[in-house]
Amino acid sequence: MSKIITVGEIMMRLQPEGYKRIMQADSFDIVFGGGEANVAVSLAQYGEDVAFVTKLPSNALGDKCVRELKGWGVDTSKIVRGGNRIGIYFCEKGCSQRGSNVIYDRAGSAIAEVGEYDFDIDAMLDGAQWLHWTGITPAISDNMAKLTAKILKAAKQRGVRVSCDLNYRKKLWSKQKANEVMSELVKYVDVLISNEEDSKDVFGIEADGTDINAGVISAKGYESIGRQLMAKFPNIKYVAFTLRESVSASCNGWSAILMDGKKVYSSKKYMIDIVDRVGGGDSFGAGLIYSFINNMSAQDSIEFAVAASCLKHTVEGDFNIASVDEVKKLAGGDGSGRVQR
Repeated sequence: MSKIITVGEIMMRLQPEGYKRIMQADSFDIVFGGGEANVAVSLAQYGEDVAFVTKLPSNALGDKCVRELKGWGVDTSKIVRGGNRIGIYFCEKGCSQRGSNVIYDRAGSAIAEVGEYDFDIDAMLDGAQWLHWTGITPAISDNMAKLTAKILKAAKQRGVRVSCDLNYRKKLWSKQKANEVMSELVKYVDVLISNEEDSKDVFGIEADGTDINAGVISAKGYESIGRQLMAKFPNIKYVAFTLRESVSASCNGWSAILMDGKKVYSSKKYMIDIVDRVGGGDSFGAGLIYSFINNMSAQDSIEFAVAASCLKHTVEGDFNIASVDEVKKLAGGDGSGRVQR
């Protein structure tokens, strides 16, 4: 019985060596990743008892994926095997003024074609204290949207705390469909995580004084969004926003705010020289979940989550391979990057 459950799709990520473009590639490196799986791996590195739930094909690729998750300490016992394929995405890393690019090849994946009774929801939630999902999961297919709703309802009936990262993906569904589906699913959420774009794309709620293309972020504008979201969904106890100031694909300012309906908690800001930004938001979510489960103060929680995500931007692949001590050291002010001897 794991106390934290994450549910979603994990994919095989294929990327050219270094900063090559896909058109230049003669070979691709293989890693695995996906929103909820990334959160699970981060939490496992922090020593938490966490299980990832998905559906993977019964073939060598599915086996390799399960082995990878197990290797990072994630409970894979609730993963369902079956279906025809694992989803794939190609990731071309950006640099300087050239942004990163993602090409999906995930149609017909095992989890996209999941059946209504493929997951044993009672067994999944047995002993669970926290459930995490993202807006990517119901976007995968109508079947997965319906199953997500069943899981959330069951979680709330059992008193499980629920977190969600909005994570709008325009390559998976329209803004209209996202609004329709997520407006119902977010009714079961205690902790909502968003960024400078998703609240606008999903709910049409926009921050004043912000221009993401120019790298201009208004924290006050996001406080207004948070208040509107909490008014729209009174079940939400906390709203967190990551604030990314995109100077270029290689250099970002990174900070966040956390709101509890009464007070706004702002983190320090990091200027990051990026190695790999994919999974940055997931590492933030994992840091926030860890902080809440371990009863950290609201201010310490937002500082821990932002520091965790800052470190992820320096790590290749989707997963954040950082320890609690490393995160706390950075959150405490040691960001010198000096050699540790």
